Amino acid sequence: MTDISLLDWRLPAVVPPDADYPVLAEVDVLVVGAGAAGVAAATVAAEAGKSVLLVEKYGFAGGAAVAGMSGTVCGMYLATDTDTDTGPGPEQVVWGFTERFRQGLAERRGLTPPQRYGKTWTSAHDPLVWRETADALLAAAGVQVLFHTSVVGVVMEGEQYLGAVLSSNAGVCVVRAARTIDASGDAALVARAGGRYAFGDGGRIQNPTMFFRLGGVDVDAFLAGYGEDTISPPWVTERIQAARSLGANLPRQKIWIFTTPRPGELMVNATRLTGADGRMLNVIDPADFTEAEIGGRRQVREYADFIVRNLPGCKDAHVVDTGVEAGVRQTRTIAGAATLTNDAVVTGRKDPSAIARCPWPIELHDGERPKLHWLIDDYYEIPYLTLVPEAGENVIVAGRCLSAQHEALASARVTAQCFEYGHAAGVATVLSLDEGTPYRHIEGARVRSTMKLNGSAL
Repeated sequence: MTDISLLDWRLPAVVPPDADYPVLAEVDVLVVGAGAAGVAAATVAAEAGKSVLLVEKYGFAGGAAVAGMSGTVCGMYLATDTDTDTGPGPEQVVWGFTERFRQGLAERRGLTPPQRYGKTWTSAHDPLVWRETADALLAAAGVQVLFHTSVVGVVMEGEQYLGAVLSSNAGVCVVRAARTIDASGDAALVARAGGRYAFGDGGRIQNPTMFFRLGGVDVDAFLAGYGEDTISPPWVTERIQAARSLGANLPRQKIWIFTTPRPGELMVNATRLTGADGRMLNVIDPADFTEAEIGGRRQVREYADFIVRNLPGCKDAHVVDTGVEAGVRQTRTIAGAATLTNDAVVTGRKDPSAIARCPWPIELHDGERPKLHWLIDDYYEIPYLTLVPEAGENVIVAGRCLSAQHEALASARVTAQCFEYGHAAGVATVLSLDEGTPYRHIEGARVRSTMKLNGSAL
């Protein structure tokens, strides 16, 4: 078999405005990707009266939260060294569109109360309810949605983004757009247009993970033995190490298990996916992505077997499903007009141009074991210009592909913040259209001010 790799694929993919493709639509705003950031951006722009087309490669909204089954809304609550059992409980510091979506999930009984995650808290969601909540918001706002549709090229004239080339089973067409929001998570538009980007730290990106759900669990018995903290207790780590010494394929010894809104079910974050030769996998490369998926499903069976044999309440448990895809933490990071630095995260830096708070720890899945650096009773803020590519006009990004250093991204990439990046991108897009102002010339403080009116805590 011929060896295939990322080097066999060609970027960029730019076409001129007069390219010979049928024009599907002309809109104010094209949003690429229907994850947390894309849903927020499309909803906010449409509610301001703009014509919005949202395209998504899967048949549902959700991105990594649903297709990747990451399953939690992380990044809403402060971390604390106070005893989480006797202390005041979770303190929410991220609101805005994040809170709006959280309420939508909760109203549909698709979200758990906050669960302990080490020094902070997170809530687990039902992936079907996530899709339904997104569907309802998008429909109410008047967003036109195209599922099962991928972006394969960018329409450009000079530095101006003028739309995108779309592909589906129906064929290939063009959408012309006055503004484009790249919420793909992978900087798909920016990369295809030839914009600069990086892969993590000198090419090292965070490990993907295959999440899975277990049904048939006696949840009360499980919690009585495992404990309330979703991060595994020492005795579980010791048993994983013992099983591994006997040949079990259990590369992570610290695993995370969450209860879900469904009765008798747990969601498990346990696998660590690397190449057969031990190298880091870059899931932009479909060969690496395929290896991650196949290896991930094998690891899921090993961890499920370990849980059934060793964890209380799980003797009759079975795997319900894995993610539609491996859970992706990191791919491309754009070169932005500003960059979120590692130092800004660890020092809790505030910024008058910022558009989101983040209290989530640096949760770096890179190497033998996850690295956690907690931000105790504090948060940092993400500057607006981290969403704006250093070059190109009429385009902004939203989601995990924002401009950030490697360890900073390991904190800033989580779901609550992605909702707020989308919120910011939607607000900035409306300002850009209404005033004819390039994204990079919009003051972050103005975006921040509108977001505050929309309920964001800034």
